[in-house]
Amino acid sequence: MSEVVLLVGAGGVAHPAAIALAAAGVSRLVVCDDDTVELTNLHRQILFGDADVGRDKLEVLAERLAARAQAMEVQLRRTRFRPDTALELLRGVDVVVDACDNFATRFLVADAAHLAGVPSVHGAAVRWTATAMASPPTGRPCYRCLFEDLPEGDAPDCATAGVAGPVCGVAGALAADLALRALRGGASPFGRIVTFDGLTDRLRAVTVRARAGCSLCDRGAAPLDLDPLRYVGASCAAATDHPSARA
Repeated sequence: MSEVVLLVGAGGVAHPAAIALAAAGVSRLVVCDDDTVELTNLHRQILFGDADVGRDKLEVLAERLAARAQAMEVQLRRTRFRPDTALELLRGVDVVVDACDNFATRFLVADAAHLAGVPSVHGAAVRWTATAMASPPTGRPCYRCLFEDLPEGDAPDCATAGVAGPVCGVAGALAADLALRALRGGASPFGRIVTFDGLTDRLRAVTVRARAGCSLCDRGAAPLDLDPLRYVGASCAAATDHPSARA
């Protein structure tokens, strides 16, 4: 059976997620990014090395994944996940894994996946904390049930607050686990957010419940569209730009 996963971002969380998905036999991985490898990436983007600095991230990622899983098809999309590209990128996808580094893109992934009828998985890592959450296509609960909307003002991210490389590995592994469960059934991946504390090695799962009045999945709320202005204002996304898929 063909399984298609869209991976948004080619950074620290994306690498371990991609390795796990490849090892699990996912047939096609579509990766969306438009960045190049930087020296500061190397402590957490484990498929890159010193010789890759300055190269296209997608090109290197495809090479390394091909060496690990020749049977998996890797499709590259050199673009950001934006309001004007989101639904096209989601076409024909069975699950989307958000491995980006900013809130604007996270909310856009959640919204676009809901509109496209695709389950979504969000993996994140900041400082010593990793989180992962999956939402069904219909929501209830969804990402907005928990976080509601973009934070106002500055919010910590890996660029401003830093991140421990191994924590990215945990976040990517958790995200891949949720994605595989969404693809293949078994224990439901939905309705919880999983958090890992790298300072105490504590892993915990907290139930997420559907929120009345959620703008995304509450049937009584006004339907949501992908108006670009809705995704402006996150700490990593410039107010004059669309959200980025970088990680």
